[in-house]
Amino acid sequence: MILLLPHRPPATLALIGVSTALYVAVFPLGLHSLTAPLLISEYTRPLLPEIRDGQLWRLVTPVFLHFGIFHIVFNMLWTWELGRLIESRHGALGLLGLTALIGVASNLCQYAVDGPWFGGMSGVIYGYFGYLWMQGVFNPAFGMRLRRPVVYLLLGWLALCWSGILEALFDLRVANTAHTIGLISGIVLAFAFIGVGRWGRA
Repeated sequence: MILLLPHRPPATLALIGVSTALYVAVFPLGLHSLTAPLLISEYTRPLLPEIRDGQLWRLVTPVFLHFGIFHIVFNMLWTWELGRLIESRHGALGLLGLTALIGVASNLCQYAVDGPWFGGMSGVIYGYFGYLWMQGVFNPAFGMRLRRPVVYLLLGWLALCWSGILEALFDLRVANTAHTIGLISGIVLAFAFIGVGRWGRA
């Protein structure tokens, strides 16, 4: 079948727009005060005091924070490539819902392992990847399947990040837990959607 993707997928563009605008505001424009309210927390102890006080947006907003030009460019390219595929199947609200679920899971686990000083869309991107990968393999009705080079590239990048080479050579801090939990979350959500679909057709 011929897959027709939306030329202007609104949710995908919104995610890219918010991330890019924040990056420009914080780094080129120097508005660093914007960063603190978007971190999952400003504290390691006590646990998540701002969220317990009602600042629930912090569960998601770290995904919009990026800390270097390579970080933002890499993540936005993959957000565009994978996000619009999901949006073409589930619509804008479906993509945003998946983004929120994956973002909360990956952010909480990254915080539990490494504290609050992290950000980026890469955990969500790995969630998109896991979702599309499993849908393509196990659900022919989904109508699309990731090509093997994409699967190998993203799994290889995950392994490279876990190896510690990037930290050693480039002094980069990589949110490996967020990547891994994002991938697992996407896979779980894919099987949940597949199961619900099959149950509905039974």
